[in-house]
Amino acid sequence: MADQQLSAPARALSGIRHINRAHHTRFVVIGNHLAQHEALSLTAIGLAAHIQSLPPGAKVTIKALAGRFPEGEVRIATALRELEEHGYLGRYQERMPSGRVVTYTVSYNNPPALRAEARRGGDEPPPEPPEPDDDGGGDDGGGDDGGGGHPAPSDEEPPAPQPEEPSPLPEPETAPITPEADTEARSLLARLRLRDPRLVLSERDVTRLAPAVAAWLERGLTPSAVGATLTRALPLTPIHSPYGLLAHRLRELIPPPIPAGPAIRPPGPDRTIHPLQCCESCGKAYRAPTRGGNCGPCTRAMHPTQVA
Repeated sequence: MADQQLSAPARALSGIRHINRAHHTRFVVIGNHLAQHEALSLTAIGLAAHIQSLPPGAKVTIKALAGRFPEGEVRIATALRELEEHGYLGRYQERMPSGRVVTYTVSYNNPPALRAEARRGGDEPPPEPPEPDDDGGGDDGGGDDGGGGHPAPSDEEPPAPQPEEPSPLPEPETAPITPEADTEARSLLARLRLRDPRLVLSERDVTRLAPAVAAWLERGLTPSAVGATLTRALPLTPIHSPYGLLAHRLRELIPPPIPAGPAIRPPGPDRTIHPLQCCESCGKAYRAPTRGGNCGPCTRAMHPTQVA
């Protein structure tokens, strides 16, 4: 009896086939908006997945990543710029109480959700800077390359984290805000977008920030000084929440009030500037307290034995 011949399928399956098992530890959730991004390079997508798997404080500098992967500093730097341009990374600067400026990196795992919240008018407070390390702080903090513990996956997609409300802004410690100070504060906030087009505030944001700006003005700062402080060293990446960034700076950088006491006389000029006079000998202009006389060179020529 002849052996039975098995019939081959009429059409073989082609393309990728998945064999999936649930992860219960050491995993990270990556959205298809990143894994299937149409504009990011494969290097950038892989680098974003690696960064999102790192614990807080891990090193994500170009040198640290180049020491971990074989792509080299040039390709890694290019991939980091791609992620910044598409909102997956942000670099911020913060002045610490010691006066040192710390640069730190923030990873955004879901930029489309952040943009949707911004369109709805949600307030995203800026991320708090990390505590500086003894060796320089910033985004060079310690940490291994392994992801932290994660909850077991479920059939439903976990809800996106909701942004917290910024801490209360400082209120003026003196009398209630005058209408003039409130008007000046609102005008200052509205003009910030002239300094940087990313600092566009809604009327609701201006109303909420105006008391804090007025508190700065009541402490003796000029509007130009307040505007310069609020817009100094802004991040080079897209600002997802201008309100959150300004609220953070108004709260953390408010100067102390001038202590009460006798009026301090401002220092005089370093030197007195005399009016211009005409030299009677050569006719050239020179400065002197009174009219009539000669300029320095003519005086020395007329009295060579005198030393000025």
